[in-house]
Amino acid sequence: MGPDAADTASSKKADRFAPLTVQHLAVGEGHELYVETVGRADGIPAVYLHGGPGSGCQPDHRRLFDPLRFHAVLFDQRGAGRSRPKGSRKDNTLPHLIADMEIVRETLGFERWLVVGGSWGATLALAYAQAHPSRVSGIVLRATFLGTRDELEWTFIGGLRRFYPDLNNDFLSLLPPDERDQPLDAYWRRILDPDPAIHGPASRAWHDTERVLSEHKPSKTRLDFAAVANDARGLPASPFMEAHYFQNDCFMKPGQLLENAGRLKGIPGIVVQGRYDLLCPPSTAHALLTAWPGAKLRTVETAGHSLYDPGVRDAVVAAIEELSRA
Repeated sequence: MGPDAADTASSKKADRFAPLTVQHLAVGEGHELYVETVGRADGIPAVYLHGGPGSGCQPDHRRLFDPLRFHAVLFDQRGAGRSRPKGSRKDNTLPHLIADMEIVRETLGFERWLVVGGSWGATLALAYAQAHPSRVSGIVLRATFLGTRDELEWTFIGGLRRFYPDLNNDFLSLLPPDERDQPLDAYWRRILDPDPAIHGPASRAWHDTERVLSEHKPSKTRLDFAAVANDARGLPASPFMEAHYFQNDCFMKPGQLLENAGRLKGIPGIVVQGRYDLLCPPSTAHALLTAWPGAKLRTVETAGHSLYDPGVRDAVVAAIEELSRA
């Protein structure tokens, strides 16, 4: 095959994942969600839920769904990605996001859909399925996060101290000594402070620390204090939405998703779990599976948290295919 033919074939392959439709969908309280669909209009309905909270969908997320078989929808949650108003935390709670999903589903005319989400997207997937089980044909989760304070303390206090003690010292050193006993509350308070001199360094430090924890083999394992203080670098988006949600216990009762796991009975599910995930460790997936009989676990032995760690993406695609044929 010559160069021109190869380029044409590559272009056609890429076009298979181009959006079918793109819109900004009004969902109330002044919020408009960026919503796109991919695949075929008569395909199997599915929805992808991004992480964060506050990150947004990426073009590569479309490739989780076979465009010849699925009619998949990807959307940026309130205040995230290309949704408007960008970064808005007003009227932005878990119940709002669940209600938004129903608006998206009804707008697209789906009776039921396969729900796919990772990390915070897994939290939203579970909360939505528990609120509207009759609308869910199946659930695929990656990196299960149940939205609890205990999980956040395990990661950013216990796990950070045990696995990256130098990074832990860096993380704490940016706080005044009298705030280091409760570092999560201190960071969230600082991230949400209106003063750029306070929220700038705090949001960058939180973002950079979380990134190290999310990578199985991070290129850096310490904070770069010059980069943390560099206003020219700009501000990362997710820490602000994360602080808003985490400060409010993700707008759930303690242990809510495990307590209500019985509502998932009869919904087929597959949980993809990286063995060395420090943000969403295997114990969390195990607790969920204990409360959700019938769901299956797919452990990726060489992976951490990221969708792009070796084997994780393939496991998610395989799980989507498996449930779509059930």
